Amino acid sequence: MAKLTVKDVDLKGKKVLVRVDFNVPLKDGVITNDNRISAALPTIKYIIEQGGRAVLFSHLGRVKEEADKEGKSLAPVAKDLAAKLGQDVVFPGVTRGAELEEAINALEDGQVLLVENTRFEDVDGKKESKNDAELGQYWASLGDGIFVNDAFGTAHRAHASNVGISANVEKAVAGFLLENEIAYIQEAVETPERPFIAILGGSKVSDKIGVIENLLEKADKVLIGGGMTYTFLKAQGIEIGNSLVEEDKLDIAKELLEKADGKLILPVDSKEANAFADYTEVRDTDGEAVSEGFLGLDIGPKSIAKFEEALEGAKTVVWNGPMGVFENPDFQAGTIGVMDAIVKQPGVKSIIGGGDSAAAAINLGRADKFSWISTGGGASMELLEGKVLPGLDALTEK
Repeated sequence: MAKLTVKDVDLKGKKVLVRVDFNVPLKDGVITNDNRISAALPTIKYIIEQGGRAVLFSHLGRVKEEADKEGKSLAPVAKDLAAKLGQDVVFPGVTRGAELEEAINALEDGQVLLVENTRFEDVDGKKESKNDAELGQYWASLGDGIFVNDAFGTAHRAHASNVGISANVEKAVAGFLLENEIAYIQEAVETPERPFIAILGGSKVSDKIGVIENLLEKADKVLIGGGMTYTFLKAQGIEIGNSLVEEDKLDIAKELLEKADGKLILPVDSKEANAFADYTEVRDTDGEAVSEGFLGLDIGPKSIAKFEEALEGAKTVVWNGPMGVFENPDFQAGTIGVMDAIVKQPGVKSIIGGGDSAAAAINLGRADKFSWISTGGGASMELLEGKVLPGLDALTEK
């Protein structure tokens, strides 16, 4: 990576501004999944071990008006982080003002402070989300000229807490998590060890048109599963019953199939049910067609075998999007089958592009079998599409 990293700067005695991604799920004020907090620990620990004073920024959820602040405070995160670090985390509970400034200025080497939810600034004119110049300057003024971006999950957005701060400091550098995300995902796509197989699932073709186009140029094969399967099948005149379909994307699906020249591999059967919920019948289809009155909710056993064959000998695999409605045990066999086929390839570099795929790997007990699981669904999608991420682009060149 041609950007400076946290190891390239002197941190001792400095108030170091750090963008982390603590956008964790909360239920009744309790964190239900703290993976994102754990993922930020290496960078935070490195800063404080080097004698830096870490000032952390993160958003939590979406905040458009005052009422949206309810239940969105980072107070539970500060408590969880303190337990993980084994030391106090200062939490003034504000995003600006004298109280915050005094707390930051009172920090000693090796201490940590967490600023309140950056999205609270969106209540008054979307200042955070629209990269308000004054807000970026103000937050940058709270530190000593060093900004560490370790929030891959928001790197595809130009916000005041990443791009805004970067523009107003002497050095903006990548943290360990951001550095690893780029190394695994971007390098896998740009300089893969071959065979390079991409697997794309999820519900909509429209969400992944750019990704499919880019990966058809870069990968040796692109396997398609999930709900978007049925738009591709209908585009070929195959009956899909009541399955999910994007009628306005049928022409694009046809074009992608023609452009693929055999690289695009589709399922050859489905697990179908007579309703999405409260169904009374679940069965495997004989072939690609879905029965009238039924809808496809997972790839079938023949497709699992076909995908397993396509993955044989793969050295690089990037997977984004489940093969079916994996949250339901009746429709998770496809996702499990593909995951197992990926990780059993000898010496494979296996990367999950965040979002539902990451949740599937974690929930189905296979997370530790993959080389890398991304913390950013949207950001990883844009990297797979070949786009420049504003949060990364704003960092200081080496």
